[in-house]
Amino acid sequence: MKSLNPVQALWFSVLITGIYPVAGKFAVGVISPSLLLLCSTALAVLFFAPWLTKNKLWGRYFKKDTFLLFCMMGSFGTALPFLLIFIALVYTTPANAAILNQIEVVYSLILAAIFLGERPTGKQLLGTALVVCGVLIILTGERFSIRWKGDLIVICTVWMFQMSHIFAKKLPADLPPRAISAGRALFAFVFSLPIMFVLKKFSFDVNTFVPGWKLIGILFYMGIINYAIGNAAWYKAIRNMDLSKATAVILCYPVITYGVSVMLGTDTLNFTQAAGLILALGGAYLVTHIIRKGKKNETGVV
Repeated sequence: MKSLNPVQALWFSVLITGIYPVAGKFAVGVISPSLLLLCSTALAVLFFAPWLTKNKLWGRYFKKDTFLLFCMMGSFGTALPFLLIFIALVYTTPANAAILNQIEVVYSLILAAIFLGERPTGKQLLGTALVVCGVLIILTGERFSIRWKGDLIVICTVWMFQMSHIFAKKLPADLPPRAISAGRALFAFVFSLPIMFVLKKFSFDVNTFVPGWKLIGILFYMGIINYAIGNAAWYKAIRNMDLSKATAVILCYPVITYGVSVMLGTDTLNFTQAAGLILALGGAYLVTHIIRKGKKNETGVV
């Protein structure tokens, strides 16, 4: 990770993010969503454990200025949203899940208006409307089908990621990206235990565990590549550049998801998904471009 500059780290994160919905879909029928989350976050923590021990960083997670932030990142950034998306992937496709994730832009505007007092411009509202139209196209095309259930879970979940970004930006500046990624995984693992118990109690999870090389591959990707290395790359990017710029780039990840998913047979090319993808990406990029342009005018730099 040290060899990557912030821009390279950002594009690496885009690639990892684009593939994770496909990996989540392959996990269906192999491992239950809650157990997938538990094992993946545990692997991420174990991956970083020697480095954390060598640099004596374990104690930083329990200090007054970091403990609550990591609790919120672990729960709202990983444990709750990823578990719900894994459950959604039991029903819907990776492409649908990735495209519907663009509704996060809408949640961003709403949260900014509530907590920061920001008022959206006309162009921001236009971009938001395009995102909503793209999402509605997907939902309308899948209405009352088994995929529709998964689609609804996704759009009711992704607001949590925005909350996680807010907490991450408040962490002390001296924390390296690897330490942030490890801390998020650590607290996600802790919170996934009671969440898994609740889901099992109310039969909201599926009981599946099929040992084999496919399971090992899925756990390696989700734990080491996605939660450990991918998150570290993302934090290296956003700690060294404007968040709106990074967001504008990572918004393109559904294109990767769609392409990989079609090639691997978990999705098929169809007009509904293509139209929803174009509208959602166009609207999301428009909103983010306006935010980036506004910050450029305020600071005088790109």
